[in-house]
Amino acid sequence: MGRGPSIEARKNATDAKRGKIFTKLIREIGVAARAGGGDPANNPRLRAAVDKSLASNMSKDVIERAIKKATGELEGVEYEEVRYEGYAPGGVAVIVDCLTDNRVRTVADVRHAFSKCGGNMGTEGSVSFMFKRLGVLSYEAGADEEKITEAAIEGGADDVVVYPEDGAIDVVTAPENFDAVKQALEAAGLAPGYAEITFRADNDIAVSGETAQQVQKLLHMLEDLDDVQNVYSNADLGDAG
Repeated sequence: MGRGPSIEARKNATDAKRGKIFTKLIREIGVAARAGGGDPANNPRLRAAVDKSLASNMSKDVIERAIKKATGELEGVEYEEVRYEGYAPGGVAVIVDCLTDNRVRTVADVRHAFSKCGGNMGTEGSVSFMFKRLGVLSYEAGADEEKITEAAIEGGADDVVVYPEDGAIDVVTAPENFDAVKQALEAAGLAPGYAEITFRADNDIAVSGETAQQVQKLLHMLEDLDDVQNVYSNADLGDAG
């Protein structure tokens, strides 16, 4: 029987993954602060980025340093937002949101991922029309559906979705109401396990077998790129997901 990875190797892999997550979060904090100012109380996008960073156990010192670099109090790198769109195998639509200091490098990396996994990049707007931008606040099975629904409606949410397969609950809201809904839920003692403004497809495309594996490989490859912040798709991977 083969020997599994050592504790040190597992720790190094975990640290590397954590480092990648922190890098993406710090870039998002920087762009948000540069666009809307360094005060989270008056900058919803920055507030959301700070909340996500704290939830990932990033220290307040690291967050404050990222904000200061973005607002010019400390020297830092300036990143710009770039979006790429394309198709994975099986006609699956993919949106790739990036923060980069080098567009040439980023587009080459994204194009390589699509090409290697049997997909192809499209032009701007070629797939984004299939998605809606919305806020999602998620709860695990066992959460109090009645209380969540009451607080969500009070806060201005659009919908509460209960998934019959596992009992998980999503509160769905327009992006401009995200903060108000989140605050209403937290005030009711119902802090979500996961909350973000994201893109969701109007309709999913089911893929299976080798096609699903190729789609999954492409999504993972894109997510692993340093310049990529978020990857959205309309893939229904079934058991492969």
